[in-house]
Amino acid sequence: MYNESSQLFLNQASVEERTTFYRKTYLHVALAFLAFILVEYVFLSTPAIVNIGLKMTQGWTWLLVIGGFMFITSYAEKLAANYDDKRTQYLGFGLYIIAEAFIFVPLLYIAMMYSGGTAILEQAFLVTLALFVALSAVVLISKKDFSFIRTALTVGSIVAIGIILAGMAFGFDLGLAFSGFMVLLAAGSILYQTSNMVHRYTADQYVIASLGLFASFMLMLWYIIQFFMSRD
Repeated sequence: MYNESSQLFLNQASVEERTTFYRKTYLHVALAFLAFILVEYVFLSTPAIVNIGLKMTQGWTWLLVIGGFMFITSYAEKLAANYDDKRTQYLGFGLYIIAEAFIFVPLLYIAMMYSGGTAILEQAFLVTLALFVALSAVVLISKKDFSFIRTALTVGSIVAIGIILAGMAFGFDLGLAFSGFMVLLAAGSILYQTSNMVHRYTADQYVIASLGLFASFMLMLWYIIQFFMSRD
């Protein structure tokens, strides 16, 4: 059962409660990424999964994969937001990590083949981490409410889907500019999710808060990897 303080929004909680919430949230993000790496290692070490991953990027199949991923994401977020059962929250988070690891299979495999190793992945991770920390710090230090960018993120996502569909229909490469646009969209998502953590969640909602931050981090990582691969 939740105590009274856990029902307060974080900006109404004590300094100690806010500090505990932030620590739990970012610890969960870090652990989620470690779990992602472990699951990804298993997937990439399994030829059958790699073959499925490569085949699912062909033609319109990729659109179905994206649609399935969005459905799983929505379901996982619903589970992670469950107030009554922590096990259900972690089930949702775990489901999302597995889905994220699966959809990353073709990108990571191609990136490693492209660079002959993990050089691009290491560079992309460091850049993504630096941007994630910087953007999070902007919100945590300023305490500014970035909920106003939700509409822009929604519109940006619709535009991105439209560009992807056009690329599939007319056979053109999305290229460097699109990756740059998506990195900016992911940056906005990090600001928005961090703002939600500060202003919209209660002291006991660190699981759903960490899922939102992790999802934004992975979105940025995806397109920074693509950005690096599109430079040549």
